[in-house]
Amino acid sequence: MNSKIEALVSNIEKVIVGKQECVLKIVTAMLCGGHVLIEDVPGVGKTQLVSALARSVAGKFNRIQLTPDVMPSDIVGFSMINQVTRELEYKEGAAMCNFLLADEINRASPKSQSSLLEIMEEHQISIDGVTHILPTPFMTLATQNPVETYGTYHLPEAQMDRFIMKISMGYPAYEDELKIMNNGENEISAKDLKAVMTTDDIAALMDEAQKVGTAPSIRKYILNIVTATRNSENIRLGVSPRGSIALLRASKSYAFVMGRNYVVPDDVKAVMGEVLAHRLILSPKGKSAFETNEAALAAIAMTVESPTTAE
Repeated sequence: MNSKIEALVSNIEKVIVGKQECVLKIVTAMLCGGHVLIEDVPGVGKTQLVSALARSVAGKFNRIQLTPDVMPSDIVGFSMINQVTRELEYKEGAAMCNFLLADEINRASPKSQSSLLEIMEEHQISIDGVTHILPTPFMTLATQNPVETYGTYHLPEAQMDRFIMKISMGYPAYEDELKIMNNGENEISAKDLKAVMTTDDIAALMDEAQKVGTAPSIRKYILNIVTATRNSENIRLGVSPRGSIALLRASKSYAFVMGRNYVVPDDVKAVMGEVLAHRLILSPKGKSAFETNEAALAAIAMTVESPTTAE
């Protein structure tokens, strides 16, 4: 593992105990310039994980607590007349940062949710005919609670497709939760973390990650998995070409995080669930056969032959 990435992961793990795989996936998403949706029950550390990542990098971190009355202008900003110059001035919204934590995204109105689409895809904000470029890196990390649905707005498929990964943290193991309790008693939290990396470091690592080699057999393996989701009777809507590109990028970044300059089949398998499952819509038969999209995807992937080498 790259020394800078190792330092970043270790710093985050001072607060996030026993969830190294989740941390590695978040870092992977960051290195391929993607956005992450963290879906889990309250209290498992979703917000702490995002805060720990942002505070470990010397960039600008903004958090917006999304509710039905949050306006698109709160997210993207707005223009107002300067009383002195009598000219329009742009007032920044929460999105003008390196790391945007969109807490409880499914509580925002559809209008506010849609305002995130351009900035997540284009990394820019257009207001009154003027385009404002977001800083590099820019990453949206959204959270949502899958259990409570009262007063929430389901994210449309087009919005879900903008997230390169959907991650679930799950409950910690017994010993890990004991450490978390001790950390809480000693008041160790994300706000106590010091930055171990600059935004320039992140930009350099992102460039290196996308130079990771991918053999033709690996690319065909990725496409075969994606094609299988489109042909399965358990899937009503399969993975789009954007999903196959996302899986390629994520596999390269994960290989880089693991310290390799080439992708192996295990890299694809490691990130496949987080990258593809949320892009699927199960058919009625699929819903009766599988409890989750992840389970359906795993069954489909089992039918695809894995290359024996990365050559």
